[in-house]
Formats: sequence, C-alpha cells, structure tokens
Amino acid sequence: MMRHQASGLLAVAAAGALLLSTGVSADCDRDALVQFADTYVAAQENGQAADLEESLAEDFTYVENNQTAEIGAGIFTKALTIDHRRTVVDTIDCATFTELVVTHDAEGAEAPYVIGSQIRHNQEDLSVYLIDSIVSTTGNWLFNATGTLYWVKQETWDPIPEEARDSREYIKAAADAYLSMWDNATAADAVPWGTPCARLEGSVYTGNGGPNDSCKPGIPTNHNQAPNSARRYVIDESMGVISVLCIFEHLGNAPDSHEFRLENGMVRASRGGGDAED
Repeated sequence: MMRHQASGLLAVAAAGALLLSTGVSADCDRDALVQFADTYVAAQENGQAADLEESLAEDFTYVENNQTAEIGAGIFTKALTIDHRRTVVDTIDCATFTELVVTHDAEGAEAPYVIGSQIRHNQEDLSVYLIDSIVSTTGNWLFNATGTLYWVKQETWDPIPEEARDSREYIKAAADAYLSMWDNATAADAVPWGTPCARLEGSVYTGNGGPNDSCKPGIPTNHNQAPNSARRYVIDESMGVISVLCIFEHLGNAPDSHEFRLENGMVRASRGGGDAED
C-alpha cells in the first residue's frame, strides 16, 4: 500500500489545535460563512479557483488530501455537477464544512468524487486562510459515488431545537471517542451510541431504515493499531454535527474525513471516507 506523506500537514493541524485549546471565541456571522461556502461550491462547479481569490487572506493555504498544494491545481481544475451538498457552520471557530457528492462533470462525463472541505476564516475580516479538503474517487476504499449519493439522500438532518442541543465539548468528545477506538480499548465504551444509528463508510451503509439500526457493526476489535492523528474539527451545535479531518495512520497515513450527527446526546449517524486505497 502506498504510504501518504503527512509531514506537510503538521503545521496546519497544530494551528487548528491551538484554536481549540486557547478557547478563541470568534462568534462569526453564520450568513457570511454560508455565503462564502456558496461561492466555494460555485467555483467547484465552474472549475475556477480564481473565483475565490478576492476572499483569500495573504497567508492563505490550500490543503488537498493532507498535502499543501496550489488551489488552481487538483480538484479545482475540474468543473463538476454537484449532486449533493450539505454545509455546517462553526461560528465559534469561524469555519464551515461542506460535503459534496459528484457523479458527473459539467459536460456530462462520468466524474465520481466525494469531497469534504473545511474552510477557515480570520475572525477580524472573515478572509479565508485555509481550505482543507479530503477528495475521494474511484480506487479509494469502499468508494462508489452513486451508492454514497443514494444513501445520503435517505437521511434528513434537520436543525436541533435550541433547548435540545448538545454542547460543542460533548459533541467533540463523542467524535474523539469514536476515532480513538483503533488505539484505545476503552474508547468504544465512551461513545454515546444511539439506536437507531446508521453508518456510511464510503458507499457501504449499515442501516436499512429500521428502529434497530446500529452504527456498531464492524467497529475495531484490535485496539493496538496506529492512531487517527492530526484531527481538525468543525462543530455546528445547531445541527448536532461535527466534521473531523485526520490521518488514518493504520491505513498507510491515509487522509480521512469523518462526520457525526448527534441527537439528544446520542450518535445517530456516522459518515467516513478518504483517500485510502481499496
């Protein structure tokens, strides 16, 4: 298996960890963050990264599959038809996460991709200092964009009533417990498993719409594996959703994107995908 080089990401991951550890409270405007996410999606539809330039900070960094790159290269060279899009917003850390599922390009040719992008803004002027994307395509682990599209359309993630929302600390702890199951024998016990719950790994879905659906099938039983490191978070309490980008060290340092949805303190949905080879 080809091993991905992760060293170029460490400074980015450290910056994200610093934001979390220092308790920066940006209270950024949700509508403004969504507006740029809309611009980002339009730029991907047009295959024109230049459409983003006026909003980028001088120290802007683009990361694709855990490697720093020129934003005009990589996935932004392709004009894509977006079949599914969902954006969640973190007003505390001035960030968004956008999930895109694509089956064809703008010309109608097959172009299967699943893209998860965390976008981070400076608090002062909302300029974008980081776009951090995980891009999956044919040949990646359990990848099938048509299958992924089918399953994501079966789910409804409505806003959580304010009185029923979990704290960002609780949501983060749940995600961290899940992602620690590979190297921590007690982590699974700390995950607030809900029932029903459905897990989408690539295009493989554990649910069937029944009341007993579970996210537990296939969870790690070997807890002596390499960890999932360099975690970067976007947390939207209003949606009960957390996005975590990381390095799956036990899969050859594969770039990975996981997303979790909590309702009333329980994990109800999990999505995972990345650039690991199938």
